[in-house]
Amino acid sequence: MSTPQETPAGRHRAGQDAPPAGNGGRSGVPLVRLVNAGKRYGAVIALHDINMEVGAGEVTCVLGDNGAGKSTLIKIIGGLHQPSTGTYEVEGTPVHFSSPREALERGIATVYQDLAVVALMPVWRNFFLGNEVRKGGRMNIPAMKKMCKDELLAMGIDLRDVDQPIGTLSGGERQCVAISRAVHFGAKVLILDEPTAALGVKQSGVVLKYIIQARERGLGVIFITHNPHHAYPVGDRFLLLNRGASIGNYEKSQVTREELTGLMAGGAELEQLSHELESAGGAAADIGRVMEADVEELGISHEAGGGSDAASAATSQEGSSRP
Repeated sequence: MSTPQETPAGRHRAGQDAPPAGNGGRSGVPLVRLVNAGKRYGAVIALHDINMEVGAGEVTCVLGDNGAGKSTLIKIIGGLHQPSTGTYEVEGTPVHFSSPREALERGIATVYQDLAVVALMPVWRNFFLGNEVRKGGRMNIPAMKKMCKDELLAMGIDLRDVDQPIGTLSGGERQCVAISRAVHFGAKVLILDEPTAALGVKQSGVVLKYIIQARERGLGVIFITHNPHHAYPVGDRFLLLNRGASIGNYEKSQVTREELTGLMAGGAELEQLSHELESAGGAAADIGRVMEADVEELGISHEAGGGSDAASAATSQEGSSRP
């Protein structure tokens, strides 16, 4: 396998501040664009110089471990917070959202990990929660049930009964109802916050299938995840975050699944850990040697000068400015 520095992707390591990937052959301006966006909370730097584009009919995957800055990025794009630095554009126009409602009015919908559903309410009631259809001052229940059923079918979800409590659905099905709800109410950009984090393999596959369907319907999808194995099959672009900084900004043609996994793993950290285990001797040393072999196989060792090592150096330097 080629190492990251031997590929086009390797020329965009963090520390060189990867530029926005461009329109990738698409016509028109991106649905969402961040340029050098950052966020500070007092002396704490949560995000620093993030460049990102989301186009219609594309899936942009944002990957990073806990504390990487994914939640802060969601809050900026979803309208909960404003960036402290840089610019945020929607369809080419700079915006300054003061609430998620304003973002939603511009077609940016966020599906959080907890889904914001009421488990004991029927599927159709959750579908229209806060957006009820009324006729003569009363809720038009038959119309809402039909619209809910039709929208779910359009997304390929065939529920037996939209009257069943949403809490009786599987985790994957609940995610798909939330995605369908956002599409129905006019979302152009769909932000999915770790939709597969608590799901098994089969249910994760269900969610990934509906992400692809949302893309095929022309939506721009932002898929937040820490799992490169879920991101790579559906993603068109990949933004990797580490401690609030970008450690890579790639189009799919620029990076392989193995390289993406290696960059996520953090070559310097794995290499240091393997050396610590080897120095302990005994069974720990055996485990350390296995880890060292994995690092070399992924092409992210310190000696190879891989992208993850450069990324770690960049983020360490950035971290020195933090309290």
